Amino acid sequence: MARITIDPITRIEGHLRIDAVVEDGRVQKAWASGTMWRGIETIMRGRDPREAWLFAQRFCGVCTTVHAIASVRAVEDALGMEIPPNAQYIRNLILISHALHDHIVHFYHLSALDWVDVTTIPQADPGKASSIAESLSDWTGNSRQEMARIQKKVVGLLGSGQLGIFANGYWGHPAMKLAPEVNLLALAHYLQALDFQRKANQVVGVLGGKTPHIQNLAVGGVMNAINLDSLATLNMDRLYMLKSLLDEVVPFVQQVYFPDACAIAGFYPEWFDIGAGVRNYLAVPDLPTDPASTTFDLPGGTIFDGNIESVRRISGARDDYFRQGVVEDVTHAWYKGRGPQHPWKGETDPDYTDFQDEGKYTWVKAPRFEGKPMQVGPLSNILIGYASQHELTRKWTDLALARVSAIAQRPITIDKMQSTMGRYLARAIRAAVLSELALRHWQLLVSNISSGDSRTFNAPHFSKDPVEGVGVHEAPRGALSHWIIVRDGILSNYQAVVPTTWNASPRDQHDVPGPYEAALLNNPVANPEKPLELLRTVHSFDPCMACAIHTLDVEGRTTATVKVL
Repeated sequence: MARITIDPITRIEGHLRIDAVVEDGRVQKAWASGTMWRGIETIMRGRDPREAWLFAQRFCGVCTTVHAIASVRAVEDALGMEIPPNAQYIRNLILISHALHDHIVHFYHLSALDWVDVTTIPQADPGKASSIAESLSDWTGNSRQEMARIQKKVVGLLGSGQLGIFANGYWGHPAMKLAPEVNLLALAHYLQALDFQRKANQVVGVLGGKTPHIQNLAVGGVMNAINLDSLATLNMDRLYMLKSLLDEVVPFVQQVYFPDACAIAGFYPEWFDIGAGVRNYLAVPDLPTDPASTTFDLPGGTIFDGNIESVRRISGARDDYFRQGVVEDVTHAWYKGRGPQHPWKGETDPDYTDFQDEGKYTWVKAPRFEGKPMQVGPLSNILIGYASQHELTRKWTDLALARVSAIAQRPITIDKMQSTMGRYLARAIRAAVLSELALRHWQLLVSNISSGDSRTFNAPHFSKDPVEGVGVHEAPRGALSHWIIVRDGILSNYQAVVPTTWNASPRDQHDVPGPYEAALLNNPVANPEKPLELLRTVHSFDPCMACAIHTLDVEGRTTATVKVL
C-alpha cells in the first residue's frame, strides 16, 4: 500500500492537494484539500448591495465575470426586480463568450498534455496527420504544410533542451497511447486554439468594458449605452464587430474542438469506465430570455443515483426546490461550527488545524443538496439537458456519441458519459451548444434594438425591511449561487456556493466523500512516481480553487493593506 500526495495539482487555477492511498494498482481512498483560505464573504458584510458585484469578481482571477453576474442577480432577486431585454441579451452574450473561451482553454491548454505526448511528434508523418484531420472535419487549418510547420517547430524545441511549458510532463507514460500523427494534429490545434480563445474573450472585453473583471454591470441591468447614431456607444458597427468575432470562434468550436474531443474520447474508450464517482447531478437554468428571468435557453434540474430518467427540473432562482435544498457542511473543513447550514445562515469563520486524515483537512466546505453530494459542471448540464429533451443538447450529444462510438468501434451510450472521459466530452458538447446560442442571442439583441428599444437599466429600490436573495449562473464549471441578506440597505450576510466547492468538497458529517474524492476511487495507477491517471480524473472537473478558497499567511501576518476610496 502506498500513499501518493500531489501538492499542488498544476494546470488549474488556485491551490489543490490530492492524497490517494493506492493498493494493487488502484486507488482505495482519496482526500481533496483546498490549501488556501477564501475570505471574501467576510469583506462583503456591511457593504452596499449595489457595489457587491465589483468585489465578488475577486473571488477568482479567471472566472471573474461569473461571480459578477451571480452577485447582481442575487440583489435583483432579493428586490424582486426585472431588467430590460437588452440587458439580458448583453449579459448572455458575455456569459456565452466567457464560457467558450474557458472551455477551449481547458481542453487544449490545461488538459491536452494529460493525453498527448509531444515527444513523439518528430516521428509523425505530416501527410498522414493531415489526412486524419481532414477525415474529422472541413477545418482549413489542417493542411500537410501546417502539420509540417508545427512538426518543425516541435523538433526545434525538443532539440534545444529548453522545453518551457512542455517540461516535466509524464512523457512516455504507459497510459499515453496516441499515434505520433494524432499527437501532431492535437498540438497543431493546441497552438491554433490560443488565437480563438482570445477572440471569444475579446467579445467579453468589448461588451464588459474590460476582462477579466468586467465593468459594465449594474443592479437593474447593464451600463452599456445604446445609440445607433453615436460612435461612443453600442452601435451597429460595434454589434457587427462582435458578430465577426463570433463568426470566427463558432467554426473553431464546431469544426476543431468538438471533433478533437470526440477523437480523443474514441482513442481512449477505457476512460468511459473510470472516474464516475458521485452520480448525483445539479445544474441551474441559465440564459434568461425574458425580463423576469422565468424562461431560459439552458435548462436546470437534478438527477440522483445516475438515473437520468429521474430528472427533476428547476424552474429558476425562485424555485423553492432549489432555494431550500442547498446546505453547506463544515465537519471536515477548517471552519468553526459543525453540521450543515443553509447559505443564508452560513458563516465563514476560519478554524485551522493541521491536515487530519479523519478530522479537518481542507478550506473547502461541503455543499449538499437534499443531504447528498452533487456533481456539477458540463456533465451535469448535458445529462439534465438530454433528459429534459433540450433540442440543442440532444442534437450535439447524439452526434458526439455516434462519432466516439465509430472511432472506438464499440457503442458509447449516454450512461457511459458518467465517467472521467464523459466530463471531457460533455464540455465539448456544451461548447457546441453555446456556439449556436451565441449567434441566437446576438440576433435577439439586434432585433430588439431594431424595434426601437434602447433601454438597458431599471433603477433598484430598497426598503428597510430585511430581504433575502439568491443569484444563480450555470458557469463553465457548473452551478454557481450567491446568497445574500440585505438589512437596512446593506449586506448583513453573503455566502457563495461555487462549482468547485461542490466538486472538491470534503467528506460531510456522515463521512460521505465529495465528487473528486469519489471519482478517484478505483482509478488505475500504473506508476506511483508518475500518477498521470489521477491528474486525468481531477483535471476532468476543471478545478478552479481560488473561488472555493483564498489567501492566508500561515504566520497570521498582514501581507497587504488595501484602502478603497
